[in-house]
Amino acid sequence: MMTTLMQEAFHQAGEAMVIADAGFKVLAANDAFAELARVEPAQVQGLCIRELLDESRLAMDFCEMLRGGDHVKAELMFRNRMGQSAPVLLSLSCIRDADGGRDHYLMVLSDLMALASSGRKVGREVYFDALTGLPNRELLGQLLNESIEHAKRRGAQLALCVLDVDHFKAINDSHGQEIGDQLITQLAHRISHLVQGDDILARIGGDEFALLLQQGADKETLTWLLNSISAPLFLKGATLRVTVSLGVALYPQDNVDGDVLLRHATQAMHRAKQQGRNNFHVFDSRFDRELQAREEQRRRFRQAITDNKLCLHYQPQVDMFDGRVIGLEALVRWQHPEKGLLLPGAFLPLIEGSSLDDLLGEWVLEAALRQLQAWGREGLELPVNVNISPTHLLSDDFVERLSLMLSRYPEVPVTRLKLEILESTALGDLPAALETMRRCQALGIDFAIDDFGTGYSSLTHMRQLPVDLIKIDQSFVRDMLDDPGDLAIVESVIFMANRFQRPMLAEGVETIEHARRLLALGCGQAQGYGIAKPMPSSDLPGWLTEWAGQHEWTALAMQVTPPSAEGPPRTRACRLTS
Repeated sequence: MMTTLMQEAFHQAGEAMVIADAGFKVLAANDAFAELARVEPAQVQGLCIRELLDESRLAMDFCEMLRGGDHVKAELMFRNRMGQSAPVLLSLSCIRDADGGRDHYLMVLSDLMALASSGRKVGREVYFDALTGLPNRELLGQLLNESIEHAKRRGAQLALCVLDVDHFKAINDSHGQEIGDQLITQLAHRISHLVQGDDILARIGGDEFALLLQQGADKETLTWLLNSISAPLFLKGATLRVTVSLGVALYPQDNVDGDVLLRHATQAMHRAKQQGRNNFHVFDSRFDRELQAREEQRRRFRQAITDNKLCLHYQPQVDMFDGRVIGLEALVRWQHPEKGLLLPGAFLPLIEGSSLDDLLGEWVLEAALRQLQAWGREGLELPVNVNISPTHLLSDDFVERLSLMLSRYPEVPVTRLKLEILESTALGDLPAALETMRRCQALGIDFAIDDFGTGYSSLTHMRQLPVDLIKIDQSFVRDMLDDPGDLAIVESVIFMANRFQRPMLAEGVETIEHARRLLALGCGQAQGYGIAKPMPSSDLPGWLTEWAGQHEWTALAMQVTPPSAEGPPRTRACRLTS
């Protein structure tokens, strides 16, 4: 069939080559193919090519592949007789007889791993990750689509997992890039030993991997995978316990192409992170619709910030001993084109944990400083409290950006701006929160803990955090007159604040009766609907004039003696009137 020269060239070729008859039985195979397939050359002849490749990732229907012509190329995972898999580039050509019928086939397999190790650009840069040697996103996309076609033909299931290392940036920043690279390399090595021979592991981002499980996966498998990955890693004398967040998309339950399946697995991974990290979440179409709706709402909110469709309302804070207005809390509103003026509860959950958190926080700070400057020019000198989200406060450049913003408003004394943080803000990363707060205080900015009493470590926070005001959560204050449990919480918070000599302010003060009881317990500052609802800045001067005539609040100073360090205030004998 071949001349001597052709035979010599065929057998000495560096690429794996096979010649088969019309029924795909091997007539000849060269040494390179025998080496790739891990079989003896003498054992190849007479075998059907499909028998040699049945265990590859691709169930090879050669006639279907050649439907469009006499030559086709495809990337696939080739599995040799030893059960080892490697990515290859298949080139399949049809040789026709004199009558035009398909007579013989020529197949050439190029080992892409060998190309990568040789340094050729096509192997290293296009198909493989330089750090780990794993397939990259490009090759994964091709292999994923082939797997889906294979699963479709044999009615099989697939599980595509996207794994993202939890807190990798913090690890990289703390230990350096070299340790970060070693971590990624060792993690890749660990995961590759957890999977079966025909499963595919790829690195698709800095700290992000994709794992294609050819037999699908159940909850037990995914739990086992997470637990196995989280075993300690030993890196240059450092011991690190690394966890991952795992998103899963299942085929054919999610009957889409490879690109969409990967996107769905990635969305599920982000959901796993939102649920607390070191866990897994399986994608479902309902979540996808919710996510798309959420992304559209976020897009509209981002546009609202850009178009200046937000505004601030201000709620006064008063000293109940003498009725003085001592400050204001800035509360953001969204002037929605269809729904009207929206309160924070309608949109803050939408942006929580996203980049919009920082964007909104900066808008509010800028708007508050601008208003403070305007009020200062009118002779109104009240401090303004601004709420800061946990994400915003703990961002790397928070202090630098705040300092730059303050420099743009030199007329505003720094002490007029106060920052409020939720009690839970510092719960996850107390050292980072302490460092940021101390740097802000070095600029002259004070802090308040908002919603105090709702968290899990109030006593620890009161002792450690450098705060200048404790705000008692309105959910306890509002019902304290009727609910003994809420009253007990309020009493406990006031007692602790007094013991630690921290000023306190009660939110949710809706009636003069609330004010009397709080004063008797030792809390002298308040805000709430009983004093004033949040209002636009333009309404504040008129309200201040009206407040000066609120004699029932002024009378409180005549009824209660201010608290001393020894205990709560003493109520005077004369009767309070409302």
